[in-house]
Amino acid sequence: MYDVFEKTITQLQQDMTDGVTTSEEITRAYLQRIRDLDQDGPMLRSVLEINADALEIARASDRERKQSGPRSMLHGIPILIKDNISTHDKMHTSAGSEALQNNFAKDDAFVMKQLRKSGAVLLGKTNLSEFARFMNTEIPNGYSSRGGQTKSPFGDDVDPLGSSTGSGVACAMSFCAAAVGTETSGSVISPSSANSIVGMKPTVGLVSRSGIIPINAQDTAGPMGRTVMDTAILLNAMTGEDERDPATMYTSSMIPKDYSKGLDEDCLQGKRIGVSIPDSRWYTEEQIEAFRSALKYLEQAGAVLVEGCTLRNVSSNAGTLARPVMLNEFKQYMNAYLSEYCSDPEIRTMEDIIRYNREHSDTALMYGQDILEAGNALSGTLTEKEYLADKLTAPYEAKEIIDGLMREHQLDAIVCPGASALPPLCGYPIITVPAGCGKDGKPVGLSFIAEAFSERKLLKFAYAFEHTSALRMIPAVSIKITD
Repeated sequence: MYDVFEKTITQLQQDMTDGVTTSEEITRAYLQRIRDLDQDGPMLRSVLEINADALEIARASDRERKQSGPRSMLHGIPILIKDNISTHDKMHTSAGSEALQNNFAKDDAFVMKQLRKSGAVLLGKTNLSEFARFMNTEIPNGYSSRGGQTKSPFGDDVDPLGSSTGSGVACAMSFCAAAVGTETSGSVISPSSANSIVGMKPTVGLVSRSGIIPINAQDTAGPMGRTVMDTAILLNAMTGEDERDPATMYTSSMIPKDYSKGLDEDCLQGKRIGVSIPDSRWYTEEQIEAFRSALKYLEQAGAVLVEGCTLRNVSSNAGTLARPVMLNEFKQYMNAYLSEYCSDPEIRTMEDIIRYNREHSDTALMYGQDILEAGNALSGTLTEKEYLADKLTAPYEAKEIIDGLMREHQLDAIVCPGASALPPLCGYPIITVPAGCGKDGKPVGLSFIAEAFSERKLLKFAYAFEHTSALRMIPAVSIKITD
């Protein structure tokens, strides 16, 4: 059997071009790894559902390659997507919720349409923190009533983080070539950091939000890969203007033809990089120490480090999990999604989900649903004074905090360990790259932040750091599988 362990998209593409393997063989190899390591062995439970048509799609991809060549660098490449991204096929779209277990989406999400156009093979869907961890304040990262608990491949004492938990674990374990997650506030960057992979939360408007089970206007899908190059290749296939998402309109001039071109190991030479050290309560002392240790690789790559650029929090309560903006928009966005995409006639509103969960509390409500109930108690009309106060101030304050530091210190980017709440709040991009781990064995990522639609620059910086540092950790349980 062809060995997919730790293979990059470029390597897979080259082997298919050279006749060493086929998309069908690659797809079979990933499925075997999922069987042996996700559903058996360490039983990580990162994959929630397999696409019954995956092998047929791969065979069709091989036929097309012979007839007319590959469509893109993703042609014939198996990927996994988070189970809040709608797919109009034999798979469910549930956001991990038992209440949505009968939902066969009426249409593909726009990002899924783009991925299909690229020739990617949709292998299946990944588990997640239920409703993107916006169901209950106490729910563990990576738990859903449909998929159970996803575990970290780095040990039982390591939090796999969420809510794109399954995508992060599956990518780290070579269950796919790359994966797609979604983020509202940290849900791509946190699990990428915790699983020692690369993850990018793009600028809101670069990737369409239509057809994704939502939280609020901060939502966006993002690419997750084992390398910066793989992440850039996946991002290429995800972008595009979508009339159903106004944030994406008139953005084509801001999107390069190929994010994977021009990645340069020397691009950090002379760049001024601000260093932000967050409140230590979000990271262990060992992780902060690992992040600080990784900064030397930025200097080796030629960057000029500028200390004292810590990103402060916004002054309102917009930084809390159940902030007014998220809760108010949650109800309006969720009800709109259910009316347009959900095929289950019993689930048409957020109220229906809450009712189902109460009636099936023994299986659907292991950790409660206080966030769902709080959101549903609001009007859904977005007229509350508290909502309007935060909506008209918090995103602009977050933008000014980042822009202000960039101006004051003449920065090209800011780095911090793992996730930050500020880029999601104002819709700015952030990318994380493996930065090793602390003495406690818990991985940490070094993340780059910059202005809106600066993905190309951030990918270049991330690529240079990745190649200078080579700090990615491969999980010990991610062993090679043989016949």
